[in-house]
Amino acid sequence: MNNQSLPSTSSPARDGWLAVAAVTLAAFAFVTTEFLPIGLLPQITGELHLKTGIGGLMVTTTGLVAAIAAPLTTMLAGRLDRRNVLMLLSVLLMAANIVAACATGFATMLFARALLGIALGGFWAVALAAGGRLVRPEKAALATATMFAGITFATIIGVPLGTLIGSVASWRYAFLATGALVLIALIAQFFLLPRLPSDTVVKTADFRSLLRRSTSRLSLIMMAVVIAAHFTAYTYIAPFLIERAGFDERGITAVLLGFGVVGFIGNFIAPRAIAKNLRWSLAGTMLLLGATIFALPLLGMSHAGASADILLWGMAYGALPVALSVWVSRYAGDHPEAGSALFVMTYQLAIAAGSFMGGRVVDSVGVVSALVVGGVAVVVALGLLATLNQHAAGDLDALTADPAVIVRQQG
Repeated sequence: MNNQSLPSTSSPARDGWLAVAAVTLAAFAFVTTEFLPIGLLPQITGELHLKTGIGGLMVTTTGLVAAIAAPLTTMLAGRLDRRNVLMLLSVLLMAANIVAACATGFATMLFARALLGIALGGFWAVALAAGGRLVRPEKAALATATMFAGITFATIIGVPLGTLIGSVASWRYAFLATGALVLIALIAQFFLLPRLPSDTVVKTADFRSLLRRSTSRLSLIMMAVVIAAHFTAYTYIAPFLIERAGFDERGITAVLLGFGVVGFIGNFIAPRAIAKNLRWSLAGTMLLLGATIFALPLLGMSHAGASADILLWGMAYGALPVALSVWVSRYAGDHPEAGSALFVMTYQLAIAAGSFMGGRVVDSVGVVSALVVGGVAVVVALGLLATLNQHAAGDLDALTADPAVIVRQQG
């Protein structure tokens, strides 16, 4: 029996989509909290008397802890009802926001960001695997894409709104407002999520099985490089817009809002393009990402040039998580929760590595150099994608030829 199938007590289809909406709202709250420091970086570093690059550790810390939390949560959860796990992680997220809002020093802020990392890594590892169980099997991919839309909505509404709150009041109120949003998401999960019992326990052997496949390993490395590339540059976009393009805080809010809006469009264009050709869709997305990162130092001397470039960048990044998720999941069909955990772990490690590397570059040689480093990393990721051609067919043939996989996929 497939442990990812709907339980016998599942809700009707309409209620299933309400449950997906509740998880998507929680995803919106998680991602808003995760990336809130990006828009508020100048205010937070100013009040806490930090260098810009050191302030980037707020993103790095969350990513590192989330990377560890993702596989640990799936193993420690055992046969616990995934509904209860998701709600517990949401409570932890609310606590992280309250601690951040009350932080009087950088150590307390990093503690809050570590709490966020524990909640974040566990949430995505469990939610991505459980999302398909809330709806009919043929709608599982759409349910996953809908949850990813929570990321896009966070960049459209959450982060820009947090930046606006920080500019007109205080960055502390931005964290408190996000904490209130988490409470709403928690209430929605309580009333809308059905029971999600797990029939099996994720073991370390599941992770070893996935990592023994050469294409799985290369895919995760490729994903890590391109996501690190994005965050090497994007984490420090606010300082760049202030220093080079002459934006004020409200201008940054508008640009980040535009980034999110076009990212939302990219998020929903991606599934159609992926259905036609996954490889070329992913390659095209990465090409656009690299081109816009490289071009920003040249176009960013004016408001119009910077804005146009960042809009294209947002379009590319909006499509990227969906394409990467589909790419990586092709090789994890027999271990869905372990595959989700590896995806989240790699993604979060890449965020941590990118924001850390970008911070070191910014403090050493300037924010423009961070963009150049990010662009070069995208080129490296494209090279890795090209090398995957010779590995993909063999691993997919081996996977689909495994009787155990066929039974699980049909169960």
